[in-house]
This record gives sequence, structure tokens and C-alpha cells, in this order.
Amino acid sequence: MPLLSAMVWAPLVGVALVLALPASRPALIRVAALAASGVSLVLAGYLYVLFDRTATVPQFVERAEWIPDLSMTYVVGVDGLSFPLVLLTSFVATLAIIASFGITERVKSYFAWFLLLEFAALGVFVAQDWFLFYVFYEIGLVPMFFLIGVWGGTRRDAAAMSFFLYTLAGSILMLIGIISIYLLSEPQTFDMAVLREQGQGWTQALQVGPFLAFFIGFAVKIPVFPLHGWLPLAHVEAPTPASMLLSGILLKMGGYGLLRVGGVLPLGLEAFSPVLVVFALVSIVYGGLLAWRQTDLKAMVAFSSIAHMGFVLLGIATMTAIGFTGAVLMMVTHGVITAGLFFLVGAIYDRAHTREIGDFRGLMGRVPRYSAALTLLLLASMGLPGLAQFVSEFHVLIGGFERWGVLVLIAVVGILISASYSLRTIGQMVMGPLDARWVALPDLVPREMVVVLSLAAVTILLGLLPSIILSLVSPTMTDLTSAFR
Repeated sequence: MPLLSAMVWAPLVGVALVLALPASRPALIRVAALAASGVSLVLAGYLYVLFDRTATVPQFVERAEWIPDLSMTYVVGVDGLSFPLVLLTSFVATLAIIASFGITERVKSYFAWFLLLEFAALGVFVAQDWFLFYVFYEIGLVPMFFLIGVWGGTRRDAAAMSFFLYTLAGSILMLIGIISIYLLSEPQTFDMAVLREQGQGWTQALQVGPFLAFFIGFAVKIPVFPLHGWLPLAHVEAPTPASMLLSGILLKMGGYGLLRVGGVLPLGLEAFSPVLVVFALVSIVYGGLLAWRQTDLKAMVAFSSIAHMGFVLLGIATMTAIGFTGAVLMMVTHGVITAGLFFLVGAIYDRAHTREIGDFRGLMGRVPRYSAALTLLLLASMGLPGLAQFVSEFHVLIGGFERWGVLVLIAVVGILISASYSLRTIGQMVMGPLDARWVALPDLVPREMVVVLSLAAVTILLGLLPSIILSLVSPTMTDLTSAFR
């Protein structure tokens, strides 16, 4: 049975099912959407059990001819680089659909777009053909555009257009990179495995141009300073579940793509690694400072993503197995933590109709479940030992010291900035006497607790047992970095 394709295409089947249901049955539509996403999650969990942790080649590979005249093939598979992100996508998407049960306007079209977005994200991470990768990547632009533009906040039109134009421009450059390596290959192919083998024989002069196109294209998605302009507006205006997917999953497409192309163009990555480390360090510090100066809780979480994704870029710039491993783990842990934070921002806004940090005080006494979850995830976001993000940041820093020495101490400044605004937010919102305006504020309800407890449990679990993901990642990263000098 083609398990991987079944996992990827289940959300698209869900789209058809949702569209076939009458709009007058919103409860049934929600259940159908959750069932479709749940199928993907169950299949991903089953593949986790079957996954060979010693193999470095793609597993569960499925192949079919698509456009043979141009050597375009439907070929999917997962390895230690992609499979953790597949698990992340199926997990966060299912929880985001549960979080979407509060959507009451245009329910039918909302869940159809949402499932289409999950389908595209899963397709990106399983594609083993660059053209197929590009198709899934482009499909993902459309549902996010509508999710922001129709169900977003007061500036949703500007946010949706900013997201679409930035990402479209980046994907055009990525397409130039894909066409470049296709033309360089002999025989010409889009197959990732074949291109990786051929790329070992290409000179650095041949690799630099295509790698630059890929880098700029993926840097928009990560996003890397100064190509981050679309992110804060898109996050702030997007509905809460869309923000969970945008930061939790879609940003990871950039880091994943850069790691994947690094295997095809190792000398290109080597040539640009000094540039990457500079952009990474600037993003870490600048993103942290922007987050530190925010008074809007959602904007703070959005800007913090720039800093945390800077650690992903720093891990890639190390060109070491431990740095690459840290980058992949960072994408997973950041995806879990930031999805939880955006969910909590949405929960408090639905109740209080404000996201201003200064408007809250003493929430622990009134909404202890909410306060405990917010405290845990903010502590995890700042890299507290024992929680998920610490292990990934530690891997990146070790790889950074191996490659770049004391220059990486700049990243430590970013960690200190993260700690300062995280602890400040906890102190302002959770501690002290309760503000009189919130004496009747309701705590998290059971549906919300399902989302929060799931994300909190994984945050703790990955902090205490990181081998759950590291066992998947390490062999592939060791093999991937073998091409570097």
C-alpha cells in the first residue's frame, strides 16, 4: 500500500469531502476536516514506527512517470531531513484544525483552504523531485493568501498581498535555481537523488549562481533579514490557526529547502557560508530586539520567529553534522513552541479583545491553566534547559563554535534578549495582583486544553528525550555533510 501518498493526499480527499457537504452543516464539516487531517497524523505515526533509523537514503519511496519528455517524475520519499518535518506538519495541522472549531464565518471554504494548505505542506517535505517540490510549494501560496485575506484582521488585505508577493518573488528565484541545475545535469533530470550524485562533480563556479538563486528564494520564506518584511504583518493579521501553520510549518520550508539544496550544491553552500553566518547572526540579534520592543503579544511572538529561524540558518552555515542536526531539530521545536504561543495569543484575544501585554496583570490567580501554559511555552522559547528548544540551540552553538569560533558568541546575545522579553512578559501578564477588568475572564475550555496539553507535552518530551527526533536525523545529516571539505 502506498502509505506515504495516502498520508499526503488524505487532506486533499478531505477538501473534496468538505466541498461536497452542505454549508448548512458546519459541525459535520468540522468533523470531516478533522478526520481527514487525523488520517495523515495516524499514518505519519505509523511510518515513524516503521522508519529505519540507520538508513541515509529516502524510505517508503513511490515513483510514477509524470511528464517523461521533461524527466518530471512523481517520486516521494522521506529521510532523516524531511521526516521530522512531516511529523511536525501532520501534528500541528491537526491541532490547528481543532483550534479552528471556533471559526463561524464561511466555515466550508475555510476548512477547504486549510486542508489544501496541509496537503501542499506535506507534499513539499516528501517530494524527491525538484519540479514536484516546486509544484507543492506554489500550491501552498494560494490557501494561505485566502486564509489571511478573508479571515484575517483589519489589515488583512495588505497582509495577504504582502505575503503573496514576497513569497512569489522568492519562488520565482527558486524556480531559476531549479532550472539551472536541471540544465547542468547530464542526462537532464529533476530527481533529487540523481542531482545530488551529479552535483559532486560540478565545479564551484558552476554551483555559485544556482545556489544564490536558491538562497534568496528560501531566505524569503525563512525569513532572513532583510527579507522579513512580510512576516510580522502576515502573522498579526492572520487568524490564529493560520498563524500556527504559518510559523509552525511554512517557515520551515525555507530551512528545509536550503538544507536539501546544500546536498546538491555543496561547493555553492561552502562559498556562501560566510554570508549565511552574517545574515544568521544579524537575524538572531535584530529579530530579538524587534521582539523585545513590542507591546502587542502577537507581534512579539512573530518577531521572535525571525530570531529563532536565524538559528536554523546558523546551523546550516556551520556545514557540520551537529550544526545541520541542530538546524533540523530547531525547526521542529520552534514549530511546536510557536504554534502553542500563537494559539494562546488567539485564546486571550478572543476573551479580552486586546493583545497589549500591558493590559494584563495577575492572570495566574484568575486563569491558572492559561497562565501555566503561557509560562511554560515562553520559558521553552527562551531555551530553558529541560525544554525542547534548549537541545536544538545547543547543537547549533556547538556546530557554530567548531566552524566559526568566538564569532558565534553574538548568537548568545540573541538568547539573552529572548530571555529578557520572555521573562518580562511572564512578569507583566502572569504575576502580581489581578487587574479588575479581568475578574470574570474565563480559563481555557476542554477543546482548547486538548491543543495546549498536546503542544506542552511535546515541548517537555523533546526537552527530556530529544532522541525521539535525533535518532531520525543524525545519520542523514552525517551523510549529507560528507560532501563538504
